[in-house]
Amino acid sequence: MIAVPGGNVWFKRTGGGAGRPVLVVHGGPGLPHDYLRSLERLADEREIVFWDQLGCGRSGRPSNTALWTMERSVAEMDSVVRALGLNGFHIFGNSWGGMLAQQYVLDVSSGAVSLTISNSIASIPRFSEMVARLKSELDRDTQSAIARHEAAGTTSSAEYQAAIRTWNETYLCRVRPWPTELLDAFAGMGAEIFETMFGASDFHIVGTIRDWDVLDRLSAIALPTLVLAGRFDECAPDHMREVHRRIAGSQFELFESSSHMPFIEEPDRFDRVMREFLRRHDG
Repeated sequence: MIAVPGGNVWFKRTGGGAGRPVLVVHGGPGLPHDYLRSLERLADEREIVFWDQLGCGRSGRPSNTALWTMERSVAEMDSVVRALGLNGFHIFGNSWGGMLAQQYVLDVSSGAVSLTISNSIASIPRFSEMVARLKSELDRDTQSAIARHEAAGTTSSAEYQAAIRTWNETYLCRVRPWPTELLDAFAGMGAEIFETMFGASDFHIVGTIRDWDVLDRLSAIALPTLVLAGRFDECAPDHMREVHRRIAGSQFELFESSSHMPFIEEPDRFDRVMREFLRRHDG
């Protein structure tokens, strides 16, 4: 366990080899590292470092909702990096973890040697537009169930949960059935974090990061950067292309058969892309 602002967090170091370590930053916010266990496949060449962010998974779960901000999350990530003595390391951030990784790289001087932004965004206002467009492409009954139950505050109903399952199976992970690591992550989710930072769902973002936007700062990222996108991702690939264009010298990879989790949906190509990128920037 590591002490961070607000509590204590769990971490795990696995693997080894000549390659520089990778710090894995999970999404959610509040969805613990389990769904990213696929990255252990890379542990034959280098150390892979996971941690469950405060409030979810195996980490402490404080009740103070004032903790759930981007600023405190950046401080938490910095505490993890310092406590583990990481220097000359790669950063891999997926979804919310990609947002946190971008903010960390922009605001904190560290020993990071590369950044991978996997299936993420650089602007909540832009993301709200993406989600609205994608929701309009769902079948009419699913759209109606989402709108009706969110307006009534009955998001725990079976009908609403079925509608969210349709969304998740379309834009989050298209593998059937969902693998154990993804089910484990949802079982350990810290719902309070998500609800405080986002809201009841992605469809109406009213939480503490509702105005978050670093698009105009991306040109300041000087690290070698890999941007990953999925053809069917809720984080639209055209937005990820814009992130790529704004980060000089970055590499863009589109996964044609994936939504939000190419490490699960297209594992062979994902591993190949990651291994080549990491090796090239081990330096």
